[in-house]
Amino acid sequence: MTKLQTNTLYYGDNLEVLRDHIPDDSVDLIYLDPPFNSNRSYNVLFKEAGKGESPAQIEAFEDTWHPGESANRAFEEVAIHGGDDTARLLTAMVDALGHNDVTAYLSMMAVRLIEMHRVLKSTGSIFLHCDPTASHYLKVLMDSIFGPANFVNEIIWKRQTAHNDIGQGAKHLGRLHDSILLYCKSGDHTWNQQYQVYDEDYADKFYRHVEPGSGRRYQLSDTTAPGGADPAKRNPHYEFLGVTRYWRFSESRMKELYAEGRIVQTKPGTVPRQKRYLDEMPGVSLQSVWTDILPLQAQARERLGYPTQKPLDLLERIVKLGSNPGDVVLDPFCGCGTALHAAQKLGRKWIGIDITNLAINLIRRRMEDAFPELKDKIVVIGEPVDLPGAQELADRDKYQFQWWALDRIGASPAGGDKKKGMDRGIDGVIPFMEGSMDRRRVIVSVKGGAVTSGHVRDLKGVLEREGAPIGVLLTMKPPTREMKTEAASAGTYASETWGRSYPRLQ
Repeated sequence: MTKLQTNTLYYGDNLEVLRDHIPDDSVDLIYLDPPFNSNRSYNVLFKEAGKGESPAQIEAFEDTWHPGESANRAFEEVAIHGGDDTARLLTAMVDALGHNDVTAYLSMMAVRLIEMHRVLKSTGSIFLHCDPTASHYLKVLMDSIFGPANFVNEIIWKRQTAHNDIGQGAKHLGRLHDSILLYCKSGDHTWNQQYQVYDEDYADKFYRHVEPGSGRRYQLSDTTAPGGADPAKRNPHYEFLGVTRYWRFSESRMKELYAEGRIVQTKPGTVPRQKRYLDEMPGVSLQSVWTDILPLQAQARERLGYPTQKPLDLLERIVKLGSNPGDVVLDPFCGCGTALHAAQKLGRKWIGIDITNLAINLIRRRMEDAFPELKDKIVVIGEPVDLPGAQELADRDKYQFQWWALDRIGASPAGGDKKKGMDRGIDGVIPFMEGSMDRRRVIVSVKGGAVTSGHVRDLKGVLEREGAPIGVLLTMKPPTREMKTEAASAGTYASETWGRSYPRLQ
């Protein structure tokens, strides 16, 4: 039986990781924000593959899953692992909508949600973060996997204060919210009710009394209760302060509250009422529309530059709602790791999975910066740990190899994705300071295949073009003698700050 390993990052396809590393009934809370490019034209998303516009017209975007072998295989696996209901539902969706990005996305999601249902404990919950482009399809899909009776809430998070793209020709209302679909595995799921602070208008309206001396605000609430026909269920009946009624409290408890100054009779003969202080109230019970958590602003300290990064406050609320300290939180599309950050901060164990090495390295640095006690203790499974593993990664995906290799030397990817920087000979940069005000950078070029002295000359040209002091050619294959000679011809860089010279091309 697979043993669950927590406080661990997995680099790879989350379907394979879920099947190979996460045992049945082992996770308390799952949060996922599966990538979907909702900014593209809704009509383009539904364009049939191979019909009308060419596939190139549907711009390649690494967050979108397209029709193809992987989607077809996922569709077939649903029938094997997910049962008839989900298989019939997917078949109906494809028949109705056609073979396009949406149905490919739903097929890929279905087989993964089946695995998430398997690993979730009977007391567990799953929070699926999505937007209106596909939320309605995902809800129907989750109904088929988790059961309609286990739907708990559709949470609406207002992620923007305003959005106006009318100037670009849009003919729709501003799109301001995301949906978070909350399902449980059973009715016995973990639940910690959360509260929001009363706003001033509410407090002024309902807590309008102010206690002399203490200045505490309070309201007066009813102390009576219905009598009922059944004596066994009837509330207590007695006289108190000259008033005979059925009461919410026993006679002894009513006397205790009166002695504490918490029962008030405004004048003789009126029904006594209970004094309830504002500062003792937990707040307003959290509802399903969340407008009090603001999206990340460009200047936010927690912003990491990740395009779909969510606020830490949002994930803390979710983790608090559905788990307890010591529980296990899983994010199978962990991106920049906000759910893991929230879990660690709140005393939960965590597991993160992502298919990009860039995300894994970003999360590892984020967690170590936020929690120094995790320094060099975070386990990453799936990364290369030796030369054959690095070569396999370079052969499989040159960009993932570049990101992995850059992280090994503390370099940041240029542009952060496959499309930026790569065509200008800059794969990564290492910034440094020369003096207190002069910010400079080392330019890094990564080559996973065969290398020649021509690659060195190319990097020399990039240094001249960019005015950079140092260049690094990071290669899988050892450099040739000609490469070393070419590199030496670039000369040296004399650093006043460090008081020594360095080879300009390394």
